[in-house]
Amino acid sequence: MACTTILVGKKASYDGSTMIARNDDGRFDTKKLVVVKNQGKHYESKIGHLKIELPDNPLPYTSTPNVTTEKAGIWAANGINSENVAMTATETITSNALVLGADPYVVYKKAEKKGEKDIPGGLGEEDLVVVTLPYIHSAREGVLRLGKLLEQYGTYEPNGIAFSDKDEIWWLETIGGHNWMARRVKDEEYVIMPNQLGIDYFDFEDAYGEQKEFICSKGLKELMERFHMNLNQGEKFNPRLAFGSHSDSDHVYNTPRAWFMARYFNPRTYKWEGDNPDFGPESDDIPWSLVPEHKITVEEVKYILSSYYQGTPYNPYLVKDNPVKGKYRSIGINRTDVMAILQIRPYLPFEIQAVEWICFGSNAFNTCIPLYSQVEKMPSYVSQSKETVDSNNFYWASRLIGALADPHFSSAVQLIERYQGASAAKGHQLLNKFDEKMRQSKDFSGKEAANEEIAQAIKEETEKALRNVLMNAMAHMKNGYNRADN
Repeated sequence: MACTTILVGKKASYDGSTMIARNDDGRFDTKKLVVVKNQGKHYESKIGHLKIELPDNPLPYTSTPNVTTEKAGIWAANGINSENVAMTATETITSNALVLGADPYVVYKKAEKKGEKDIPGGLGEEDLVVVTLPYIHSAREGVLRLGKLLEQYGTYEPNGIAFSDKDEIWWLETIGGHNWMARRVKDEEYVIMPNQLGIDYFDFEDAYGEQKEFICSKGLKELMERFHMNLNQGEKFNPRLAFGSHSDSDHVYNTPRAWFMARYFNPRTYKWEGDNPDFGPESDDIPWSLVPEHKITVEEVKYILSSYYQGTPYNPYLVKDNPVKGKYRSIGINRTDVMAILQIRPYLPFEIQAVEWICFGSNAFNTCIPLYSQVEKMPSYVSQSKETVDSNNFYWASRLIGALADPHFSSAVQLIERYQGASAAKGHQLLNKFDEKMRQSKDFSGKEAANEEIAQAIKEETEKALRNVLMNAMAHMKNGYNRADN
């Protein structure tokens, strides 16, 4: 799935929290935010037709599944479990012919003749959160469990997956059908991932030794050496060269997003534009991780995942045409179904450390609702999405705002900015209020009531924004006519 991910280490964030976030750029799938309790032991995927027996005693966890699961499956996308471990899956990445020739994807094959049996496929984005998140107690444990599943069952697609807890963030990338590698995000750094295999350095000595910063499948190094995948000149190993892609399409679809994100957080670290820049929109060697020039807030994560090359000639909303307008694929694209910023805040009591900032639809026009994750259920405003369009639901209200604002961008953008600013401030105000109340009282039984109040406040701001963009769109309808126009 065409997505964009950002990972923020605890020393790179404004408050010492870990943050992992991803745009789930789907096919306009209707999404909801729910709490999954008492998950069953028998799991069968829809795409891979793979049957798995799951462990006993799964942890409760939040999930943002598709509303309709009969055909394509659950697609949980992201969540936080009751141990305050977060997971987002997945960022579709890239591979190459050398890798797939050596370790092909595990693809479902339907029986062609009577008496033959179907051959199940491997795991995919549809499955990964469901079979991993309820059974892990740390980010590192998430890597180890998923890695074991990948080696056992394989995968039918290339994916990147993030795990976080209050101390660490890990990023895992699949390599071919059964192999994988994972790297810990340094506390002082952030990571940018735009639909490509991204890790730009890997230490096999650590991965096969102490595993402090790197972990991988048991046979990865042997596979690379046997099939001559190491394309590096010199001792430093760059996985992008060995396992990633080098296509022309990357330069319009993927790398420009990495360029814009790094340019935003590190404007003075490198030269990004003009003559002889260090990195341009089509550079293949933009760093996977960087130390930001200032600490990163929730709002900046939201902003960067909403971006469409503002302040550059590539902005698709520029009024004047130019040869490169809209040339590159935006980060905040129309097809985004859900985006969640999964924040684990170590300075608060365990019961209220984890917050899920949830938003639906195109990020350029939507806003987030911050919700405590350790609850029995989520507010109906985010959990009761249906396939029927209903503006009383956060998913559809967000979709309507985007669809109405986009065709009238120049007149609607200030309405959107006011909406996003007001709702973000309201979210922080209420979150701060409930954090302090529960911290002081040591009574955490009111988290669901707190979530309801937060959701209601953002609902009011959303309804106001929907009315404003609707009035603006009506004023610009093509069939408008005034006798004074004559």
